[in-house]
Amino acid sequence: MALHVSPPEPPELESQFDADAYDDVEVMGDDYRREELQEYLEAGAWAEAFDEWAAHTELDEDDWRVVSDLDLVAEFDFFWDDFADRVGYHAPGLPEDWKQRDLHPGLDSWATVSAINAALTELGRTVSDHLKDEYIEWESEFDAPDDLPEFE
Repeated sequence: MALHVSPPEPPELESQFDADAYDDVEVMGDDYRREELQEYLEAGAWAEAFDEWAAHTELDEDDWRVVSDLDLVAEFDFFWDDFADRVGYHAPGLPEDWKQRDLHPGLDSWATVSAINAALTELGRTVSDHLKDEYIEWESEFDAPDDLPEFE
């Protein structure tokens, strides 16, 4: 399946936000290089990765309308994780109490909520990988200790 929508504007990365505050990531270091990542997103990385993701996602246009109406894309965060030599990300998601909060008329089942949350996580991973593979030119500043075991 494919989602046939135009890529939304890339999220605005919050340079003052500490990535360690997220429950779902652990980052070592404090230079998240968000300004550079923002430039890459705006230079085409976001649209390219979005198109790649949209070609394979299971979301349909109705599900995407929920994401758009709730402006979930704006809640994405991307940051450099120097220790892991990767672009880390935090994907937004719909809360467990979506039904009690009556978030959106298009949300009618746990299956829909789960599909949206999974797809947003996959979008974050796709953007993160695309940034690292196609845009990042810097090297990790972390030097591994000399006494690490060698595996073959």
